[in-house]
Amino acid sequence: MNKSLCFCNSGLSFSQCCQPYLQGTALPETPEQLMRSRYSAYATKHFKYVLDTYALVRRSTITLQDLSQGSDETQWLGLDVIKTHSDEAHEAAEVEFIAYYRVCNIIYKMHERSTFCREENTWRYDKGLLFEDGGVYKPQRNALCLCGSGKKFKKCCL
Repeated sequence: MNKSLCFCNSGLSFSQCCQPYLQGTALPETPEQLMRSRYSAYATKHFKYVLDTYALVRRSTITLQDLSQGSDETQWLGLDVIKTHSDEAHEAAEVEFIAYYRVCNIIYKMHERSTFCREENTWRYDKGLLFEDGGVYKPQRNALCLCGSGKKFKKCCL
């Protein structure tokens, strides 16, 4: 992956996209920004940020140890946001996405619909629903790389 680009595949540089959120110098203004920043936090092993962005009711049941379990073997490869939907009052929202990651040279696809809520005027992650099409990922012949480089997968991150 081009290290100057953000891990969340927004096309922006990390410093212009998710880094300010992870450093605490800005707050995500939309559920999609929060979801993207949480992905970048996993990719950079910034688990305190992940924990801090959980809804308060969920935060008490999760530890940093839970979040970091298996992280040494996991390499996050790419993120595709499928769709975002929020209620009319903008107090709850859903973001559907696909995240790709590698563990022990096997690539996986995680397809999730995440639910977000507003607490204290800040978006928080509430819960996620995994789709059944997740699991081992086998890229199609000549597929573009998951990292967003624009190169073919077999010539980039394979």
